Amino acid sequence: MFVTISLLLAAVCLLPAAGKLLGHPKMRQSAEHFGIPWPGYRLIGVAELAAAAGILAGLWWHPLGLAAAAAMTLLLVGALATHRRAADSGKEMAPALVALAIAVAYLAIALTS
Repeated sequence: MFVTISLLLAAVCLLPAAGKLLGHPKMRQSAEHFGIPWPGYRLIGVAELAAAAGILAGLWWHPLGLAAAAAMTLLLVGALATHRRAADSGKEMAPALVALAIAVAYLAIALTS
């Protein structure tokens, strides 16, 4: 179960990171929508990439995975606040909500095993 949730959370971190780091047009539109300068928005992709790496490394050293998942949880809470500030709908917030649920599940499983 822990390996499955680890891989799922790493994918949830890696997919948006790739879009941000590669400068995908949809990500550029999101940055503009949220009023975040593109270089700053791209740094969020760096944080997501670091979280994915930390979660994968957490398969061998749990404290690193816990730290990465906790940081990703904070990042996602910030993402939800940003969506709310932009008056986005629930549909637009759904990916961040799902990612947050996966991060919280990872933390719950990691802390109880």
